[in-house]
Amino acid sequence: MKNNAAERGCACGHAQEKTCGQGEEANGNSPLLVPAHITSKLYIEQMDCPTEEGLIRKAFAHKSEVSALDFNLIQRILTVTHEAESLPLIMQTIEELGMKAQLFVDQAEPQAAQVTAPQKSLRLLVLAGIAAIGAEIAEWMSGPEYIAAGLALLAVMICGLGTYRKGWISVRQGSLNINALMSIAVTGALILRQWPEAAMVMVLFTLAEWLEAKSLDRARNAIRSLVQLVPELATVRQQDGSWLEIPVRQVQIGEVVRVKPGERIALDGEIVAGQSTVDQGPITGESLPVDKSVGDQVYAGTINQSGSFEFKVSAAAAQSTLARIIRVVEDAQGARSPTQRLVDRFARIYTPAVLMLSIAVAVIPPLVLGGGWYEWVYRALVLLVIACPCALVISTPVTIVSGLTAAARHGILIKGGVYLEEGHKLSWLALDKTGTITHGKPALTDTVSLLALDGIDANLIAVSLAARSDHPVSQAIARTAVSHLPVNEFAAILGRGVSGTVNGVTYQLGNHRLMHESGVCSPGLEAQINALEKQGKTVIMLANSAQVLMLYAVADTLKDSSRAAIEALHQLKVKTVMLTGDNAHTAAAIATQVNINEARGNQLPEDKLRAIEHYAQQGKVGMVGDGINDAPALARADIGFAMGAMGTDTAIETADVALMDDDLRKIPLFIGLSRATHKLLVQNISLALGIKALFLGLTILGYGSMWMAVLADVGASLLVVANGLRLLRY
Repeated sequence: MKNNAAERGCACGHAQEKTCGQGEEANGNSPLLVPAHITSKLYIEQMDCPTEEGLIRKAFAHKSEVSALDFNLIQRILTVTHEAESLPLIMQTIEELGMKAQLFVDQAEPQAAQVTAPQKSLRLLVLAGIAAIGAEIAEWMSGPEYIAAGLALLAVMICGLGTYRKGWISVRQGSLNINALMSIAVTGALILRQWPEAAMVMVLFTLAEWLEAKSLDRARNAIRSLVQLVPELATVRQQDGSWLEIPVRQVQIGEVVRVKPGERIALDGEIVAGQSTVDQGPITGESLPVDKSVGDQVYAGTINQSGSFEFKVSAAAAQSTLARIIRVVEDAQGARSPTQRLVDRFARIYTPAVLMLSIAVAVIPPLVLGGGWYEWVYRALVLLVIACPCALVISTPVTIVSGLTAAARHGILIKGGVYLEEGHKLSWLALDKTGTITHGKPALTDTVSLLALDGIDANLIAVSLAARSDHPVSQAIARTAVSHLPVNEFAAILGRGVSGTVNGVTYQLGNHRLMHESGVCSPGLEAQINALEKQGKTVIMLANSAQVLMLYAVADTLKDSSRAAIEALHQLKVKTVMLTGDNAHTAAAIATQVNINEARGNQLPEDKLRAIEHYAQQGKVGMVGDGINDAPALARADIGFAMGAMGTDTAIETADVALMDDDLRKIPLFIGLSRATHKLLVQNISLALGIKALFLGLTILGYGSMWMAVLADVGASLLVVANGLRLLRY
């Protein structure tokens, strides 16, 4: 991951590419010079499994120029934090490991020299397979041994030289990966004159690796397909009024782009002419198109339908909502989930343990029990093949990446595998009301004048104060008039309302709590308030320092998706609680309408935080919100869900899970996906360990063979990869 110091530059303000003083020598005159570090992303085509990761970590373990390595094996991206001048050394070190590194630029993966290589390797693999089968036939027909030996050696040379080369590099680095183990095993089989078996094992190993790489490409292509949602060209208005198609990456903020019917929208922007319906499903997962007209936002990757319109670009291609989504998903892919970290720790113990077991099997029975060297050395060679934990290690990231990508396709942006894994444990879900359960666009239903003022309209004072606030309830009042009075000393009172001075008099516009704390409530007023609140309305009052002047009732409408979402959550055995700043009566009325388990009204931000802490004692708790008031509770919850994150930088960057539209039904979908991911993780780990254990036992008992060992290793890898990829169809 990116080193914080590298990202910020050094404390003294120098640019990160330069060297800066970080301390003083004993004499206080000459500063100690410490090289600044930068972060580079490298694309390494040959790096797609823990084998290569182990080699690279070993090679850089003692190089002071490199301070951090972060691996994304699915995308083949290595993020290196290093001294500014050391990039050539890093490239050379990777090349010495038999791999080639390229600087990773933009979102598209470098494609040079990748088209013909798979076809060429497949042709060689077919030739090697024919030679191996020939060796089997020669052995079966009891022909001259040199025929079987020659065909076997030919097969190993055709498809096994790469394995031997990688194995030698591994041994030279002081480690034993699958290539080294396979090289030793096949060489041992050749020395034991097991010609057909040695040839077929190498062919099967190479074939399985090729199939595994193809399977992993599906996981890579899933996120890469998001990049392809954006067209390469956009039709941009020129200064003379003409239109010209230019590459999307050259379009500048503020330029006007024209979109024809049926075209994909190339960039984020705001419509300035025309109207249409837009299919936002590729980003939000919505099933129905959305009507768009002048003033509405459109987003890169979405699809224009019947109409035509022009929009002003609001973000460069690299900063569009879709580009940010892709970056977040790719970063999440590179981060290790808890299960993956556990598996990695286990793998570091497993391989040396099986290696020691294979040495013991080769030596102890012949020396102690009088067994035959040939038989027990052969069994030890089989164990060497089984010793590689590839299937176990690769099972977790493939499953997590498939889950993250499936979620992104449904408009659910998950910030890391940890949240995808933890989602299945949620037992409580807390929800804000306004903008989450309701539309957040309340309408004024009742206006009651309680006291007239001499020479001034009290309603106009209330409207003037409300117009200065961005709260949806205040806006409902503000929309009732177009002219406003000047307001001085305006202040927002968190969780209560606003205050301001009009014509030298200070007024407050706020909720029941504010009036109660100001000492202007009366029994008669309380009765009026209670009657309206029991109808599910929110009551706002205007008061001066002595009494309440105006009373307003505002009602918000439920989202169509809210009832269905709450019902789906209950079916998943997740309990729900609503936390709202509205009064308790309104909270209870809304909760009853959507069948929420519990409701808490009059909640200030600190009250919501305490509520989350209370429910956290009963199990894992999630929090759904869309406002600044929800920030403390969102941060404290085990998983924070941000509503309506489409086009919102803050929500995309800070939420654990961002729902790209305002549909609450995405949360039960997320929990269902999390449970499916957890189920597959358990299946994959059980498969990998179970198959290894089975073949270890069979080998020690004398029933194992190298064929079986290959099936135990790469066969298990193929099984867990295919199983994990099932999530892409979720």
